[in-house]
Amino acid sequence: MMQQWTIEGPEQLTFGHVGSLDVRVVAGRLAVLASDGPPALDVTEFDSGSPLLVTYDEDARRLSVTYKDLTWDGMLGWLRRDRRRTVATLSVPRGCVVNAGVVSASAVVTGFEATTRVKSVSGEIVLDGVSGEVHATTASGHVESRAMAGDLSFKSVSGDLTVAGGLPRRLRANTVSGRITADLALRPTGYVTLHTVSGAIMVRLPDNAQADVTIRSTSGRLVSAFDEIAQNGGSGTRSMSGRLGGGMASLSATTVSGDVTLLKGEKE
Repeated sequence: MMQQWTIEGPEQLTFGHVGSLDVRVVAGRLAVLASDGPPALDVTEFDSGSPLLVTYDEDARRLSVTYKDLTWDGMLGWLRRDRRRTVATLSVPRGCVVNAGVVSASAVVTGFEATTRVKSVSGEIVLDGVSGEVHATTASGHVESRAMAGDLSFKSVSGDLTVAGGLPRRLRANTVSGRITADLALRPTGYVTLHTVSGAIMVRLPDNAQADVTIRSTSGRLVSAFDEIAQNGGSGTRSMSGRLGGGMASLSATTVSGDVTLLKGEKE
């Protein structure tokens, strides 16, 4: 059974089981929270000449919250259009597949364990305790991941990525001019690849990390606090590499003109 609501002001709705969520807003604030309670939508502020469209497909267990004319492909164009402001919180099961998109709104996504996709034009995104398979894409917005415990794929033009703690299986980050800052431990099979064109990369690993490490830059400065990571000879691209402990995990960080810094933290 399909149910549909149009929202033009503060509103609270509850739903049956939700297995997948698709939510897109323009400006304001969005929180998408993993919860053991009944799925719910709480809109506390709404300022728009166009209603928010909520669709719940009970048979498919699918929930959609978006403006009718705001598509994934057309989000970039909204930077030059009206600012439809929404402040909303969505609570759905932690096993829910989440697709969340914002234009200039800030977004917090917490606690999910399946597949999570977040997309931003200029809005800031915080991923808190999100595991499973995570994809984050932004033009110029900042993405922060806290306590990561799965696979994170990050792409941006000028947006920064900050990874604050966590134990990733895989972390793949690509940006043109954004900065990448990662403070993390590595699983024995962990695999981290970081790439920028002109953005700086800074990684902090525990003092007792076990990983094969390679850092490279065409013209940027390379710095390592680990004695085991040594400068490689030869001309052309600058590079440093080495094995920490018994190896096992893998870390690769490359830039064209950005600096790469490898710092040493406390033992895990």
